[in-house]
Amino acid sequence: MADLDVDVVVIGAGPVGENAADRAHQQGLSAAIVEAGLVGGECSYYACIPSKALLRPVDLKAAVDRMPGVASGPVDVAKVLERRDQFAAEDDSSQADWLSGAGITLLRGRGRLTGERAVEVTHDDGTTTSVTARAVVVATGSVPTYPPIDGIADVGAWTNRDATQVKDVPSSLLILGGGVVGVEMATAYQRLGAQVTLVQHGERLVPGVEPEAARRLQASLEADGVDVRLGTSMTAVRRSDGAVTATLDDGSEVTGDELLVAAGRKPATSDIGLETVGLEPGKPLPADDTTTVLADWLYAVGDASTGAKLTHMGKYQARICGDVIVARARGQQLGGRYSHHATTAEHTAVPQVIFTDPQIAAVGYTEDAARAEGLPVRSVSYEIGNVAGGSLQADGYDGFATIVVDTEREVIVGATFVGQDVADMVHAATIAVVGEVPLSRLWHAVPSFPTMSEVWLRLLETYGL
Repeated sequence: MADLDVDVVVIGAGPVGENAADRAHQQGLSAAIVEAGLVGGECSYYACIPSKALLRPVDLKAAVDRMPGVASGPVDVAKVLERRDQFAAEDDSSQADWLSGAGITLLRGRGRLTGERAVEVTHDDGTTTSVTARAVVVATGSVPTYPPIDGIADVGAWTNRDATQVKDVPSSLLILGGGVVGVEMATAYQRLGAQVTLVQHGERLVPGVEPEAARRLQASLEADGVDVRLGTSMTAVRRSDGAVTATLDDGSEVTGDELLVAAGRKPATSDIGLETVGLEPGKPLPADDTTTVLADWLYAVGDASTGAKLTHMGKYQARICGDVIVARARGQQLGGRYSHHATTAEHTAVPQVIFTDPQIAAVGYTEDAARAEGLPVRSVSYEIGNVAGGSLQADGYDGFATIVVDTEREVIVGATFVGQDVADMVHAATIAVVGEVPLSRLWHAVPSFPTMSEVWLRLLETYGL
């Protein structure tokens, strides 16, 4: 049994855990990080990065197809997968080297709490390291969930890991779930040559977005050839002759070479020793706005905690977490930037991009969500194709922008952009929402011509300014 004493130990070396450790270490604290899998975590190898590497080429081809005078041809699937591997090959040596260069100790193995401020790491060779620390940060991420479907455990169903690390594209694919993973993979695989059938229990896709955004996304998927089944569930699945057949609750059947289960995730907190400190395993850790879970020593960030399950929001929490740990080590009072509640970002201004075609980029409330919170709101929309930048971006540009305005304070509390190449437009909206910029002031933020950002001017005009 080896022993290690550090200021901060982080369980989980994904981007969120890395940020927490690095933030604390840069300010003078010693830090160690524990990882049982690949350094870089889910996002680097199985989620954000490889999925976008698969989506970018097919998205670009669609954009070229909408531009007369530009040559277009079939997607070279082998080269798409080869480029994906350049970003997300299952080799973490460069990320491990980064930790070493940053002065952060990497402990490869499974970390478990054994009591207050104590973590035991079990390495692959069976040896253990006992770590004591002033602060312990849980950044273990999340794992896929499987719905209770007869036969689901026996068919070799894919998770996002299989879908993003695939070596060959199947001729057909069943997808269970119409959330972000489901619709992004439906977009990628249909355009890479698979016949995709998507089964969604709810009455529309990606239910957290504006209804019109979901409608246009569904129309686009169906125009591509995706068989979208809404308001239905799988009751049983079986594999025979190499294919998976799913029975739906209306008695019909659908078949595909593979089945991707994209029906949700749960915190990866089942086997990290939470019971030794009085917490329930398998649940999200109840961190407060300073990311603190217990007293002044246990913290949680990212998917293991409460709040938005997005890499950028987890990294935001991690920066706050590192600063809080340092402030407490120095005996400083917490406040201001030491709390994500102070900026409202975690509560009402979470930005997100869904990299389908059309892209959906949104921040803050939808109109329905704002009304459910009791806010006095009015929303206005404008077709992006009706501004010069949109019409120049693509022939027949199909997309729109919506802002949700608090009519008492005259500030934007939500915004949605739908269409080709809108992903980067959401940050301006995020600044407006987080900064609570009055519309009277926003009116003087003049958009460049001819860009799609001119839609901001049209939205404010439509509102009545």
